[in-house]
Amino acid sequence: MNKSEIVFLAGPQSRWKEFVFTLKVLLEFVRSFRKLHFLGPCITIFGSARFKEGHPYYTLTRTAAVEFAKLGFTILTGGGPGLMEAANRGAKDVNGRSVGCNIQLPTEQKPNSYLDKWVYIHHFFIRKILLVKYSFAFVVMPGGYGTLDEFFEALTLMQTHKIKDFPIIIFGKAYHKELLEHIVQMQEEGTITLADGHMFLVTDRVEEAVQLIKEKSIAQYGLKPEQRLKPFRWLFERG
Repeated sequence: MNKSEIVFLAGPQSRWKEFVFTLKVLLEFVRSFRKLHFLGPCITIFGSARFKEGHPYYTLTRTAAVEFAKLGFTILTGGGPGLMEAANRGAKDVNGRSVGCNIQLPTEQKPNSYLDKWVYIHHFFIRKILLVKYSFAFVVMPGGYGTLDEFFEALTLMQTHKIKDFPIIIFGKAYHKELLEHIVQMQEEGTITLADGHMFLVTDRVEEAVQLIKEKSIAQYGLKPEQRLKPFRWLFERG
């Protein structure tokens, strides 16, 4: 086919709709930044909304969150049920801070009852930015598409040096067996480097994760006990 014979398709081209969408995104960012400004250093825990209380993964997530909260971190999740609830619940078990970035969906994403505060998010990309922005470590529990999306988002950002070298910890060796095998295959095929395949810790031991966070988050970035920040009343902030 001659290049001159190509007829291009026309699609939506409403500049007004694009402008309105941009404003909505900007306002959602500003609203979220204001509400989450006083979180302090966080550990973000990713995991399925579908594992309920009584499941071993729920118990593991809650136990891990207890130990992370004891280190002084705010526990940050997607704010929904399942393993997100378990993480927020673990934080509250020891009077830790518990925060959620809740996505508005038809099912599965009502805020759980163990949150000190939360924000409602309309778009997944905004939610992912917030879950990354405040965190000094990322913990990946068993989950589905959303959990893996968040895991690879964090990996990609570190691989491309868009964020610093924070710990990424995967719990559930048996659950993630095939995923880890695929990462090895990517190394063998050359689509990632050998170093890229060692950007995370895989463990089933909470103590091992705690030790890594002490070394790679607290010590590496000089995190210290906080001095309470005073909110700016003229900006209508609340601590």
